[in-house]
This record gives sequence, C-alpha cells and structure tokens, in this order.
Amino acid sequence: MDILINLGLILVSAVLLWKGADLIVDHAAAIARRFGISELVIGLTIVAAGTSAPEFLVTVTAAYQGLPAIALSNVLGSNIFNLGLILGLVAMIRPIPTHSTLLYRDSGLLLGLTMTIMAMIYLDFLGRWSGTILLCGLVGYTVLLFARAPKEITGITMVSGALKKGEEDGDGSHVREKIGWRTYVLLLAGFIGVALGGRIMVQAATELALIMGVSQWTIGVTIVAAGTSLPELATCLAASLKGRNDMILGNLLGSDIFNFAGVLGLTMLLRPLHAPESALLSMILLNAMMLLVLFFIRSGWKLSRTEGALLICLALMRWGVDISGA
Repeated sequence: MDILINLGLILVSAVLLWKGADLIVDHAAAIARRFGISELVIGLTIVAAGTSAPEFLVTVTAAYQGLPAIALSNVLGSNIFNLGLILGLVAMIRPIPTHSTLLYRDSGLLLGLTMTIMAMIYLDFLGRWSGTILLCGLVGYTVLLFARAPKEITGITMVSGALKKGEEDGDGSHVREKIGWRTYVLLLAGFIGVALGGRIMVQAATELALIMGVSQWTIGVTIVAAGTSLPELATCLAASLKGRNDMILGNLLGSDIFNFAGVLGLTMLLRPLHAPESALLSMILLNAMMLLVLFFIRSGWKLSRTEGALLICLALMRWGVDISGA
C-alpha cells in the first residue's frame, strides 16, 4: 500500500514540475525581453536560483537533521545529473548551439568552482569560512552578470521569436516587450510549482529507496539528487521545445554554480559538514565531466546528439558505481 501511495505522489509531483517549468520558461523569457537582458543571464540567475530551490531545501534540512551524507551527496549528485543526464538528454532531442561567453565565462567559472570544492573535500575544509568564501564568490558573479547584461544583449541571440541578434525598432533601440503584474505572479507560481513538485518527488522516492534498504549516500547521490533536479529537467525540456537554447545552458550551468556556491556555501555557513570518502570519487567524476562539457561546447560550437549520448552514459555509469556499492 505504501508503495502505491508513493508512486501516486511521484505522478502528482511530475505534473507540478512540468506545469511549473512551462510557466517559468515563458514568463522568465518575457521579463528578459522587457528589460533588455539576454535569456542566458536570466537562465544563469533567476531561473537557476528558482529551479535550485529543492536542492536548497533538502540540503539545509538534511544538514540540520544530522545527515551530512545526504546534504553533500544531494548537491554533488544534482550537479552530475544536470551535466550528464539532463544536458545529454536535451542535446539528444535537439543539438544545442553554444558560444564563447558560455565557454570562457560561465563554464570556466563552474570548472574552477568544481575544482575548489574538490580541494575543500580532500582537505576536509567544509566549515563556515569555506561557506563564506563560496557565498561571496556567488554574489560577485551575480553582480558581474547584471552589470554586463546590457552589453551582452547585442551579442547573444534572443531565440524566443520576439528579438534576434541585431533586431531594432525605428529609432535604433532594441524592441522591448511590455508586461504586467500577471507575468511576475505566474513566474512565482511556476517556481512554487517546481519547488513543491520536487519536494514531493524527493520524499516519495526516498521512502521507496528506504524500503529497498540502500545507504544514505546512495539515496542522496541518486534518487534524492534526481528528484531535486527534476525542476531543471522540466525547465530545460520546455525550453528545448520552445527553441530557447541559451536558457537551457544558462539554467544548467547556473544551477550547478548556485548549488555549489549558494546552496552548499550557505549550508556550510549555517552548519559545517564532514565529507565521506565516497564524495571525493564523485568530485573527480564531476571534474572530468565538466572538462568534457567544455570540450563539447567548443567543438563546432554546439552540443551534438552523439556528445549528449556520451554524457548520459557517463552519468549512468556513476549511478551504477554508487548503487553497486550500496
């Protein structure tokens, strides 16, 4: 009976995630057009922070409940899930165009951040000072993004259909869409939907995993991580169907940056963590995957279906290692 209830909750959460993601993509794009900000910047900041809400809730809650393995593995597993399964799946559905800004600024920062976290785990330096450093870095990066946003709008194609590279109105200024308060309300409703859907999914999936008798780390790095990453999956699939490629990569890279610098940083600031030995192996895989993503972004300036399939295989291999060692 418990299994049927949890399966029903998973179905309900899937509906919330999909509808919420649809609202986020449509109305975040409208806000980007209204203020003349690229969809990449919106994806890296507002959409990324909103879809990372489940990771934040689960990680902080787990840390305060004395479950450091789930707290840390949720963040690491979510980032692996984002760059492996989600990015790979979306690229297999439709190849994703890339550009130099993604490579040299956003992907480069994420690679440096991933290496920094790996060093912190190796040195067991996951206390309040580390959390403060990560949060300060996130604030600085966000300020830089919005400071440069007006300059980027002329260099990054807006593929939403309303504005494309070089498109201007009669007086030479960029076309900006008029929006009302309803846009912001629906964007907020979308975030609430994905956060609630992700939360329900995590609880139901965790109950099923406990019935199966697997370890905390395995639950965190696989089922909980996948559950909290479902908002990113739903948002990226919706963006892919609508042809908003910058929002796909902005959401995934921004979510990974926010997970490490924001979620993990704030968690360590509130309550220092201790990493299990298996965390280092996950970080090595994540760094390898990050290097591969950078190579794919640069090769032909697009992510192909073949490259997407390879990313999926790497993520599934990591899941296999965790489950077999449970």
